[in-house]
Amino acid sequence: MKFAPDIGIDLGTASILVYVKGKGIVLKEPSVVAIDKNTNTVLAVGEEARKMLGRTPGNIVAIRPLKEGVISDYDVTEKMLKYFISKVLGKSSFFSLFKPQIMVCVPSGVTEVEKRAVIDATMEAGARKVFLIEEPIAAAIGAGLDISKPNGNMVVDIGGGTADIAVISLGGVVVSTSIKIAGDKFDEALVKYMRKKYNLLIGERTAEDIKIHIGTAYKRDADVTMDVRGRNLVSGLPENVTVKAMETFHALEENVNQIADAVHMVLEKTPPELSADISDKGIIMTGGGSLLWGLDKLISNRTGINVQIAEDAVSCVAMGTGEALNSLHLLKRSGGVSKKR
Repeated sequence: MKFAPDIGIDLGTASILVYVKGKGIVLKEPSVVAIDKNTNTVLAVGEEARKMLGRTPGNIVAIRPLKEGVISDYDVTEKMLKYFISKVLGKSSFFSLFKPQIMVCVPSGVTEVEKRAVIDATMEAGARKVFLIEEPIAAAIGAGLDISKPNGNMVVDIGGGTADIAVISLGGVVVSTSIKIAGDKFDEALVKYMRKKYNLLIGERTAEDIKIHIGTAYKRDADVTMDVRGRNLVSGLPENVTVKAMETFHALEENVNQIADAVHMVLEKTPPELSADISDKGIIMTGGGSLLWGLDKLISNRTGINVQIAEDAVSCVAMGTGEALNSLHLLKRSGGVSKKR
């Protein structure tokens, strides 16, 4: 019997990337679903729904069903997965007959209950078999690291909901931690800063634009600016202010320092032989959050170890999740992946 091609899914808080075996990454869309509250029907998913964030009438709500790396709304996550999988595989009749094997990545700190929620949602969405892989392992594979050898590799994967830091050897995680500080927390910090400094209320999309264009984790030699539009909380009217990159440095300082502290803590717990490997090879950073300007410099300065950002940092986890389907025997043996149902 011919089955649908194997699929790897990076089930991210901010966005979902889908990898199809033999084709590579075929879908990358925001993890947002727009729902009509009156009829409980899904109106839009992905990019179309993201455009509705903060702009919907009373009966329509645009929600993100994943928070801090885990499922917060099971039913909506299931609908979202079903939509994306059927979009990737094409006609629903083919999809219902030939179900795919699906590898889903999860943060390294998830509980068994949270894992079960991911498995059940993926099975209900139409999977034949579900495998789970931890984000740092998927990120390392996607970044092109050979994790099968008895050498230490350190990966810092910063997504939308979590920052996962792990030391990997022989296909498994030796030491790791997962903290709920990542891209979404950066956005929240910028929203709070704009409210406190300028009495200006901005939405999460505007905060994300600030983060991408002038967000700073390490002091720059030359400051850059950006015009930001929002609603003045005193007058209630739209207002435009010019924000400097150094202001974002102060807004984000607490969050980025917590990530640097977590990296330091993992290094402290790493066996000495693996520490020597990491010192030689450096630390690899993946995920959209790693693209925050100067975050690599901050971690390098704090640890004294060279830090590199992966070539395609945003897609690393999705690529690694898909490619891991080719190495199931190795990853199962090392505990890097688990088969469910």
